[in-house]
Amino acid sequence: MDLEPYRAELVTYCYRMLGSFHEAEDLVQETMLRAWKAQDRYDPGRASLRTWMYRIATNVCLTALEGRARRPLPSGLGAPGDDPGVPLTPAFDIPWLQPSPDARVEAGIRADMRLALIAATQTLPPRQRAVLLLREVLAFSAAEVAVQLGTTVPAVNSAPQRARATLAEAGETTDAAEVGEPDDPKVREVIELYKRAFEAADVPAIVGLLTDDAVLEMPPVALWFRGRHDYGLFMRRVFEMRGTGWSLRRLTANGQPALAAYAPEPGGGHRLHTLQVFTVTGGRVAHNVVFADPGVFQAFDLPREIFS
Repeated sequence: MDLEPYRAELVTYCYRMLGSFHEAEDLVQETMLRAWKAQDRYDPGRASLRTWMYRIATNVCLTALEGRARRPLPSGLGAPGDDPGVPLTPAFDIPWLQPSPDARVEAGIRADMRLALIAATQTLPPRQRAVLLLREVLAFSAAEVAVQLGTTVPAVNSAPQRARATLAEAGETTDAAEVGEPDDPKVREVIELYKRAFEAADVPAIVGLLTDDAVLEMPPVALWFRGRHDYGLFMRRVFEMRGTGWSLRRLTANGQPALAAYAPEPGGGHRLHTLQVFTVTGGRVAHNVVFADPGVFQAFDLPREIFS
């Protein structure tokens, strides 16, 4: 029984369930182990191998989520800040949502991976979250999902309605959003202009690329800002604190454009500072989630230092 062809899509599913790429990989490894040990009990007449694997993965995820708090972004915890000069105190007690590296996810299964949707999905109860993903993202039938979750078809059919209502309240939907794809030429141009402006420490140029209500947030700091004015004031503070002469590298995360930002070192070279994941709409940057967690850097296989 060859289970490896399902590993990549199961990692993506478990990431959607838990909001952590590292945990998703660990849980898929546990799923594979459970499936291997139970392979003599698999009945192909009752379910396809893929359906059976997702049943095991779902049970593993639901067990892992028992008693756990959801993984949020700062914008999901309260109102935006109004003081760009406030101390930047990390809140390591919060299990922050993490991004997913596109380079480690098969291109065909990256749909509906944008950070805002993953964050909104985290507000759903775990079983409701599983039904929504299995039905509307992975397109399993209601009968298949009922078997996977050990419930009834009517229960499966009603859960997505409640889930969609919750997502709608958060301003999200599982349908395709009007968000620019990373390989869209217009999006690439916006990110390239942002990259150049950042490397030049040109705050007015950065602000000129933003929507009026652009959001900037920085987990593990439980602080976020809304609007071009505060965004710009905070960026000015960053350059005053860390100097100029940054070097940025392009990549993608969650099906969105991203930049790895390297701050200049006094003795030469640059040290990895943040991973920034962008939402581009209407030719402007509408949202920038800035991650400073070393665990995130590890998932993206980013070098800690560069010399250029």
